[in-house]
Amino acid sequence: MSGPSSVVAVLDARFAEQGLFCRGLVQFGVAAEAPMLGDGTPAAAVVLIGVAGATMWPHFERWRMAQADHGGADPLDRWSKMVIDQVANEVGAEARYPSEAPYQPFQRWAMRAEGLKPSPLGILIHPRFGLWHSYRGALLFRTWDEAQEEQAVTALHPCETCVEKPCLTACPAGAISLDGFDVAACRAHLATPQGQGGCMVSGCLARNACPIGVGYRYPDSQLRFHMQALMLPG
Repeated sequence: MSGPSSVVAVLDARFAEQGLFCRGLVQFGVAAEAPMLGDGTPAAAVVLIGVAGATMWPHFERWRMAQADHGGADPLDRWSKMVIDQVANEVGAEARYPSEAPYQPFQRWAMRAEGLKPSPLGILIHPRFGLWHSYRGALLFRTWDEAQEEQAVTALHPCETCVEKPCLTACPAGAISLDGFDVAACRAHLATPQGQGGCMVSGCLARNACPIGVGYRYPDSQLRFHMQALMLPG
């Protein structure tokens, strides 16, 4: 996130302690498009908080191993809320999360803030990080310094310039196509011996096949964690 104001500088410093960082800023010109704060008034701006690569993983793993219940049923969401809520309180913001109702348009915010577009896997693809990134939460601000303005972003969409498109042929279940991601077919394959010995061990084969951002690929332990979450009903 370029051109940091004092608030963003504080956010970057605090979140870096846990391997997170500010992913982008969205300012709301009219109340109709703005998310609501707890008191029912519209927010002036939202700052997306996320991760790229493995920077977050060791911090989360240390926390999870220190918990008597290993973080419970949704340890990553629990950890993210603990970290982001603490910083939100420090800067006078309100936190929102992708897994928490009322659900917020995180993908729309991300496409506006970073100029990203979806990949055939449904994940927004980043020109630098590829498919190895995520948004862990967002901070809503009641007011925002006009000196720190939202930057118009037009990012190159890597999928449009990818000739071979290996993600479309790497999935053994045929769950990836230009028409979208077939979650049911993916889960059915993961339940088979082939799936248990393949994608469940080293991550989604289609995701691994993407040539963008390979240096940010998640470690195997992180990939297994996310694949196990994909197997959960929902």
